[in-house]
Amino acid sequence: MQRYLLDTQVLIWALASPSRLSVNTIDLLANNSIFVSHISLLEIAIKQRIGKLPELPISISELEKVILADGFGLIPISVAHINAYNGIPLHEEHRDPFDRLILATAYSEEMPVVSADRNFKIYKDVISLVEA
Repeated sequence: MQRYLLDTQVLIWALASPSRLSVNTIDLLANNSIFVSHISLLEIAIKQRIGKLPELPISISELEKVILADGFGLIPISVAHINAYNGIPLHEEHRDPFDRLILATAYSEEMPVVSADRNFKIYKDVISLVEA
């Protein structure tokens, strides 16, 4: 079984709008070891607080329970991930710190990242990307 790291948007779709996921992505989620970074939980908490995530109206504690109940693993932020941040190229058109730390986590953990974010394509020379 392959290990994969989910981008925050794919996590949100998997939990709140699975119909937005392709058949291939649903199959990948069902048949592999799937992980979520704690940075995604922070990003979701911030988006909930500012009203940008009405489709996910549950607390972060409840979200953690749902993630674990769905069989996904959680990856705490580590110093290795923060160190790997410097290995992720800084592109002028993409400076999102959450995305960059998720990419750094995937790089550090040597895991492909599953994302629907078109900006992730510019990092294909550094990380393995599965487009959702």
